[in-house]
Amino acid sequence: MTATMQADAQTLQRRIAQDGWAVTPAVVEDGLLNEIIAETNTERAGLRDLLSVSPATRRLTRHPAVRQIAEATLGPDCFVTRAILFDKTDGANWKVAWHQDLTIAVAERIDAPGYGPWSLKTGIVHVQPPCDVLERMLAVRVHLDDCTNDNGPVRVLTGSHQFGKIPITEIPAWKDRNAPVECLVSRGGVLAFRPLLLHASSQAERPQHRRVVHFEFAVGDLPGGLQWHCRA
Repeated sequence: MTATMQADAQTLQRRIAQDGWAVTPAVVEDGLLNEIIAETNTERAGLRDLLSVSPATRRLTRHPAVRQIAEATLGPDCFVTRAILFDKTDGANWKVAWHQDLTIAVAERIDAPGYGPWSLKTGIVHVQPPCDVLERMLAVRVHLDDCTNDNGPVRVLTGSHQFGKIPITEIPAWKDRNAPVECLVSRGGVLAFRPLLLHASSQAERPQHRRVVHFEFAVGDLPGGLQWHCRA
């Protein structure tokens, strides 16, 4: 790692620790982005279990820039536990209310203290883990298209990740006290954020492709025989 890369990693680490999120300029080359688009061409709003259908996405998990971003926060032993494609278009122009990402994907249901409720999404078992598991995770979103202020960018409440699981009833007060920030990201750039960061997105004012590959990185094992859905 060069001195410049080390400095960038240190900046990312500080930003994510303090604010709960950070955006990078374009760090992934067009060729790899185009391969992912070709492998995931779909009219749906997204694809779950992306690693099972896209070899290019599996290569993206090992991309030096993506690894650097994850390792700056979680360390060199981190791994991808889940990959999802999101695509906001005219035919799938959804909005997402303010929330935290509270579930993880696991290989199978094995009841363990502090884990629950459970759910099943497209055949994959999900569960809400204790807060300390979520605090050892990082979402890394690689943008396959430019994300501008008129095509439904992610909005965040800076610093909210530092307060654990926030009850839904308290979210309106958080919105009143904190000005949302729009996360604008260029094609090939990355938005990285902590799962416990309060975030949302509006419908696009000018619907067009806003494709992102959403990776969830984690570090460490789960208790009681529970296994992560994958460790890429």
